[in-house]
Amino acid sequence: IASAQVIILKGSLEENDLIRIKEFIINKVDSREAPLEPPETLALTPSPPPDVEILSGFRERDESTLATLRANLGLAMSVADLAFCRNYFRDEEQRDPTITEIRMLDTYWSDHCRHTTFLTKIEEVSFDPGTDAIQESYQLYQSAREFVYGEDQRPITLMDIALLGMKQLRKSGELANLEVSREINAASIVVPVDVDGREEEWLVMFKNETHNHPTEIEPFGGAATCLGGAIRDPLSGRSYVYQAMRVTGAGDPRAPFEETLPGKLPQRKICQVAAHGYSSYGNQIGLPTGQVSEVYHPGYVAKRMEVGAVIAAAPRENVFRGEPATGDAILLIGGRTGRDGVGGATGSSKEHTDTALENSAEVQKGDAPTERKIQRLFRNPEFAKRIKVCNDFGAGGVSVAIGEIADSLEIDLDKVPKKYDGLDGTELAISESQERMAILVEATDIDFFTTEADKENLECTHVANVADHGRLRINWRGKPVVDLSRQFLDTNGVQGSGRVQVTAPSQESPLGKAIESVSESGNLEDQFAAVLSDLNSASQKGLGEMFDGSVGAGTVLWPFGGATQSTPPDAMACKIPLLKGETDTCTLMSWGFNPRIASWSPYHGAIYAVTESVCRIVSTGGQLSDIRLTLQEYFEKLHDDPRRWGKPFSALLGAYHVQNALRLAAIGGKDSMSGSFNDLDVPPTLVSFAVAPAKCSTTISPEFKKTGSIVSLVSVPRDTHLRPDFEALKRIAKQLHELSSTGEILSMHSLGEGGLAAGLFQMAAGNEIGFRADDPTKASELFHERYASFLVESSQPLEVEGALPIGKTHSSPSIDIGSESLPISDLLQKWQSPLEEIYRTQADSPHQTMETLRYREGPRIAPPKSGAARPLAIIPTFPGTNSEYDS
Repeated sequence: IASAQVIILKGSLEENDLIRIKEFIINKVDSREAPLEPPETLALTPSPPPDVEILSGFRERDESTLATLRANLGLAMSVADLAFCRNYFRDEEQRDPTITEIRMLDTYWSDHCRHTTFLTKIEEVSFDPGTDAIQESYQLYQSAREFVYGEDQRPITLMDIALLGMKQLRKSGELANLEVSREINAASIVVPVDVDGREEEWLVMFKNETHNHPTEIEPFGGAATCLGGAIRDPLSGRSYVYQAMRVTGAGDPRAPFEETLPGKLPQRKICQVAAHGYSSYGNQIGLPTGQVSEVYHPGYVAKRMEVGAVIAAAPRENVFRGEPATGDAILLIGGRTGRDGVGGATGSSKEHTDTALENSAEVQKGDAPTERKIQRLFRNPEFAKRIKVCNDFGAGGVSVAIGEIADSLEIDLDKVPKKYDGLDGTELAISESQERMAILVEATDIDFFTTEADKENLECTHVANVADHGRLRINWRGKPVVDLSRQFLDTNGVQGSGRVQVTAPSQESPLGKAIESVSESGNLEDQFAAVLSDLNSASQKGLGEMFDGSVGAGTVLWPFGGATQSTPPDAMACKIPLLKGETDTCTLMSWGFNPRIASWSPYHGAIYAVTESVCRIVSTGGQLSDIRLTLQEYFEKLHDDPRRWGKPFSALLGAYHVQNALRLAAIGGKDSMSGSFNDLDVPPTLVSFAVAPAKCSTTISPEFKKTGSIVSLVSVPRDTHLRPDFEALKRIAKQLHELSSTGEILSMHSLGEGGLAAGLFQMAAGNEIGFRADDPTKASELFHERYASFLVESSQPLEVEGALPIGKTHSSPSIDIGSESLPISDLLQKWQSPLEEIYRTQADSPHQTMETLRYREGPRIAPPKSGAARPLAIIPTFPGTNSEYDS
């Protein structure tokens, strides 16, 4: 099948105009300009691929020729890794490797698959003057290491800092609901769920995933498979994914096309097309997207941030965790293998270059309907209970998905279903083609799994067996193209070493201050307009409306609340997905991150990212002690620069500091360490996602509910290092939860960079209920950043530590401060206008009208007297539904 699109241009066009239009419309990664003449044939006749090449002379290469080989093959692994491979093949295998083995090792050991940067041994840490707060957190981390490891002197790594909070709380018995398994699919917790009045144990799983590199070069496919990849992780844990969140980072999408850097797509195109890709996949699979947010910073021109986070659940009794045994079979279920995704893992592990747009094979092609079938299949209790181990086909394809299941494996590539002929052994081994699962089953169950998969119209193929030889052996055309010892494979290459230099922030702190565009001397209306029209405060309703938030009928909080659907909630909420019965149990998920704070201080950026995600759960009715975290790290390529290493080091210490203080743990996460393009770098990014179980009946939305209510500001003090007082936050969060559980709080909102001004407006906009503060309020109290503070609406005076009544709601749709009155409608226009040209909420032309349809009875058409065919089957269709469960 091939398709083409005809684009008609009107008006007077110069030759240069035509060139620029083509450059904007045609992304050479996935499209080309087609000739106007129809093709003679669409048939493809690929030649049979040659046998896999053996790299003759590899064992004799020195470091210089290995470096040349690395450059020629475009490998992500280091020269030290190649030398390690050379020594292994020379001394142990006593043969030269195949190109498949080198490509497979490059994938298996890549930063994307094996977190090589995060596992680099940090041998030396130095602190510049002005970093006392970070040193204090480092000392806390060192003390926790002694508690967790005792005499075991493990190396300090970024991964260790990221995981230590979880290990610490688990050892102290504060993570009783954590599900521990040899399968590392997604973060998983045990949650009691009420089903028709009785309690059941369920597993709730959640995962965040990035597709920064693929989305940068092919926005639609990259963003679509970002969601697909996020879904597959908890799905491989045998849970049903029922809600998604999207958080992205971009440069200013309004920037003129002429400012697009060579080797780059325009920011506008990336933003718009990626949104269509992600929403297309979610809509096809039938997954509601509860929150869609985009943060803007010039650094994301270096490489886009595309993060998808999903939440899933399954009855605990349906999930069996087994162990591989000799003779077990491995089945491949789902989509076929193609060239799409070859090099995806290694591409994501490298920094972006001018030639990245040429690497079309690195972007996977999504097939959401196939993944939807897998979701239905895995929801079958009898099917799920017979799976011993499951792994999704993410980065690395067959070699990683199957290669991780057991220590000894025999894989037959000739049995792997292909999208088309012409694929060689290397491509079959490492292609990241989507929508495939590898499941480990007992050999006697093969027929059962094949039959059940066929009921969902899914291919199920026996492609591998568990052996007992301690090797990973992959065969193609009856001969091994990969034959490696598990001991060598599990080394993950050469562990690197590095040094860290923690530098002090060089700029003035943005904490406790208004954004730069707010003039201290301006009038109140201009100051409000400056806050609300800032790109990172402006309305993103046009973006959010591209996504379906209702499919599945489990969404508790609409993405835009109130009668006018204008107030975004602080967190997304969705009911636990039951096939039968009713429940009041739901889950909350929120996120937190501010690129301005992180650019000033990665340490404080992480502290306030975690704090913001936690506060948003609290403001939605969640209980602080129930929160579990998962972190997304996205940093520049670190190279061997200690100062660059200091950024993720400081950020992870900041995140650890909050976890330790609040006794919360990050039980999941994802790191991406390739955010560089030539001399441009992404801002030091640590996005925190918070998850908590809750009750639908006590979940709170932020829009004002009625007139005459008391509006209170609840503030958390800060220490001398500009960190929140976490002990005070714990007390306040507990008090707020008690009041919200009893219905004494009507609405609540967690404040952020826009301070009181942005918070008051957003709470007022949803139901057009105004606010009045009788006493004139200082600008410092209205527009300054206020993370870890809450705005609370209540009928009675709020009895919470740090609560200060600041005014009341009233019936007039305006925000009144002293003698000044600002109509909500005017503020709404200021808030909605900045991104209207990118993500539209209004029709392009004010003259467009909806035609009124009227039924008029016309002449009746009689059926033929003879020869009329009778239907053999009726296939009902329900337009607007996106899954079998809805229809």
